[in-house]
Order: sequence, then C-alpha cells, then structure tokens
Amino acid sequence: MNAVPRVLMYSTAICPFCVRAEQLLRARGVAEIEKVRVDLDPERRVEMMEKTARRTVPQIYIGDTHVGGCDELIALDHAGKLLPMLSGDTL
Repeated sequence: MNAVPRVLMYSTAICPFCVRAEQLLRARGVAEIEKVRVDLDPERRVEMMEKTARRTVPQIYIGDTHVGGCDELIALDHAGKLLPMLSGDTL
C-alpha cells in the first residue's frame, strides 16, 4: 500500500471555498490537512503567490502536486482522479 501524501492548504479564516474544499477532502478520507493561514502570516501569502502564481485561497497541494483551488479540487473529484491521488497512486 502506498503512503498517504501530505495535504497542504493555504487558507484564510473566513473563506467559504476553503471550508468547502476541506469538507470534500474530509469526505474523501483525509484525516490531516496542513493549513497555512495566509491572513495571519503575510510572508506565507507571498510564499503561496510565488509557488502558485495565484492570489486567491484556497491553494491546495496533494503531495508535491499543486491541485489549485476549490473548483479544481471538485473537478478532480468529479473526474475520478482525487481518490487515487489521495491514496498515493500516481495518475
């Protein structure tokens, strides 16, 4: 069995898309989400923008793969590709 990849989510306190993305990840069995609150740490927001070239939250990583935001996460799930990523299978 493959190791479960780390899930990292750049987020803010009041962000309905962050909440929705977290709910989907939890529903797909993710027990631990490493959250980076960019509203509390401006340096981490700069880091997020440099890594993703995006300003909006959430920005989600599964392992080393930048999934994108909430809409991209949902699209990945609808395409049947989210669970394989979360189980550590390569696409």
